[in-house]
Amino acid sequence: QANLGTIGTLGARGDIIYLDRKNHASIIDGARMSYGKVVKYRHNDLEHLRHILEKHVDEPGMIITDGVFSMEGDLAKINGLADLAEEFGVRLLVDDAHGVGAMGATGMGTAEHLGCHDRVDVLIGTFSKSFACIGGFAAGPASVISYLRHNARTNIFSASLPPAAVATVLAALDILEREPGLLVKVHHATKRCRDGLADLGFNIGHSEAPIIPVFIGEDLDCFRVWKDMFDNGVFTNPVISPAVEPGGAMLRTSYMASHTDDMIDRALDVFEKVGRKHHLIG
Repeated sequence: QANLGTIGTLGARGDIIYLDRKNHASIIDGARMSYGKVVKYRHNDLEHLRHILEKHVDEPGMIITDGVFSMEGDLAKINGLADLAEEFGVRLLVDDAHGVGAMGATGMGTAEHLGCHDRVDVLIGTFSKSFACIGGFAAGPASVISYLRHNARTNIFSASLPPAAVATVLAALDILEREPGLLVKVHHATKRCRDGLADLGFNIGHSEAPIIPVFIGEDLDCFRVWKDMFDNGVFTNPVISPAVEPGGAMLRTSYMASHTDDMIDRALDVFEKVGRKHHLIG
């Protein structure tokens, strides 16, 4: 709802909305709800985006991207996007659902991790990932947030968050501020598993976040591998089309600060066993 309301409200008539092709479905839906014209650029391809911006040089608009791309765990090139936004006079919106609470020295997200937090015009996020709760948010200049409060239909025509949910989010923020070592732990667990999967020979793409894909290929093969992993005590998320392109089915793995070295090593042992059974590795 945060994406639907924010993007759907800020996208005005005459705006061009520039979307990365691998943006989350809620970004795409929010753009479609707006009055703007949607134009997509190739995934993380700044030169392609520049080419498109040059075609619309006199038109207002906004670039919208995931911070961490939710399926493959790679990062948006936010510094480069900010450069283009400034050069062509458009706004930059970042949906950092998978970055806030997991990326950056203080958990402020992918832009903080990349050293460009102050260059993002509007930051959108969720409380359903790192904060283990419900709800979402948009953060930006006071004038923009005031406009959203009074114009975003998903805000006006919905109920407030339950007090218990708000208290949970505030407590999670307090923990994040008091215990920065949690961020170190989650990235330690991620690196240990990423290195282990790569050493075993799995195709894991270019993840830089606590999300690591293990590419399988066909949908049915993915479910077979997922079931064997599950039966051996390791939970992963099977991801098939339309969440990914046909033939790009994967197991999506996610990491937490509570994952110990022993847990990661046990998971790697299961990956090796199942991977060899299904001929994913030699």
